[in-house]
Amino acid sequence: MKSVTKVFWYSLAVCTAVVIWGAISPGALESITNTITTFISVNFGWYYLLIVMLMLIFSVYLIFSKYGKIKLGKEHDKPEFSLPSWFAMLFSAGMGMGLVFWTTAEPVSHAFLTTPGAETGSEQAIKDGLKFSFFHWGVHAWAVYGIVALVLAYFKFYRDTPGLISATLVPLFGKDAMEGIAGKLIDVLAVVATIFGVAATLGFGSGQITGGLSFLFGTPDSFSVQIIVLVVATLLFIVSAWSGIGRGIKYLSNINMGLAFVLLLLLFIVGPTLYILNMFTNTLGNYISDFFDMSLRLAPLDNDNRGWINS
Repeated sequence: MKSVTKVFWYSLAVCTAVVIWGAISPGALESITNTITTFISVNFGWYYLLIVMLMLIFSVYLIFSKYGKIKLGKEHDKPEFSLPSWFAMLFSAGMGMGLVFWTTAEPVSHAFLTTPGAETGSEQAIKDGLKFSFFHWGVHAWAVYGIVALVLAYFKFYRDTPGLISATLVPLFGKDAMEGIAGKLIDVLAVVATIFGVAATLGFGSGQITGGLSFLFGTPDSFSVQIIVLVVATLLFIVSAWSGIGRGIKYLSNINMGLAFVLLLLLFIVGPTLYILNMFTNTLGNYISDFFDMSLRLAPLDNDNRGWINS
């Protein structure tokens, strides 16, 4: 418990420092983070693609191997949630705001603003835009989620270790190292990375909701309205988290999946239904046929394409 408490305070200190830095000098923070991101994309893009591909291969192996039968819990444990509710929670957490906004904005952007390689607005650009959207929202991302979730669940529910990333690395680096400075550093990094990810999602989401409200109801598309939306979203998040997984989070996830299904039905009713079905089928074929090419695509001899990949 002391270890968890220390990780909490260290993480809080790091996040507070970054928030203060961003409030005082947002330009400097943006410049430095852009430089770091560019450095990682240019110099470690190859590693990123390879490690994600290996995670996907390993995930498929686990499904069909004897290890896929290991229960993530004790022998007598029963599932706490039904399969539909569990799926809804996983799907809602994995997709979130992107289900409504980016699944539409991304293929449009890839086809008409910055294309993967074809001429902007061309038939090939439209096909590529849809194909790469399938790729970005496809099995690779879920494999990364799956590996991290499996590791945490195995050590937490099967081996009764603390719910910390460092606890999963004890077999590799030893208990002393993971209970010392190295372990604290790993746990703080994991917490900070998670917080930054959630903050980015809330930030983008509040902007999207504000823009949607302005388009539909004529409300001001201003920073103050965005702050109000952010506060409401944060309060809903706190209430759902405080009520526990079995109540607020489960109910919200089930509602989310229900609304997503209604949206899907409305889309088919409004149409163009035949065009959607044809493009979906064609894109699914392109996604499967070009699967490995997209998975390991770096375009090392084409600066324009490599720039698109990095971004």
